[in-house]
Amino acid sequence: MASFIDRIIRAAKLDVHLYEEVKADKGAMSQAAGVVVLSSIAAGIGSIGKGGSMGILFGTATALIGWFVWAYLIYLIGTKLLPEPETRSSPSELLRSIGFSSSPGMIRIMGIIPGLTGAVFLVSSVWMLVAMVIAVRQVLDYKSTLRAVEVCAVGWIIQILALALVLAALGVKTP
Repeated sequence: MASFIDRIIRAAKLDVHLYEEVKADKGAMSQAAGVVVLSSIAAGIGSIGKGGSMGILFGTATALIGWFVWAYLIYLIGTKLLPEPETRSSPSELLRSIGFSSSPGMIRIMGIIPGLTGAVFLVSSVWMLVAMVIAVRQVLDYKSTLRAVEVCAVGWIIQILALALVLAALGVKTP
């Protein structure tokens, strides 16, 4: 089994072979969860100036929940709504691959540097989105990157709407 740090670096480098590797490695689930946790902690530390120390705990918990929700949404959309003829996957394969696509988010720790928070979070978000599209394309065996973009976009819209409904039900006001 490849080393954890090597896999993080390869995922951040957008190595398509890494996503195929973790798709096939049933033992990589704990590593994928570790990437999500580390990326979330980095985000919490990077935004400590805005969210305080509770931001680390809240950010980590919501990222883990979001990881599961996102993987299942992508599974349903990608295999049931928008599959290609070769599409074969399972929720666990998506959890592993999508977990590693969070690797670029570890740079968010640099957001702790005053004046860089916004730029660091923007760059990491775009980088993570590109990694997500690559992961989805590989794990769902798509021939088209555009199909992976479509699946991610539909999933993102559904997730945003669901989050807005949950926040509204809880009485949380958003900016």
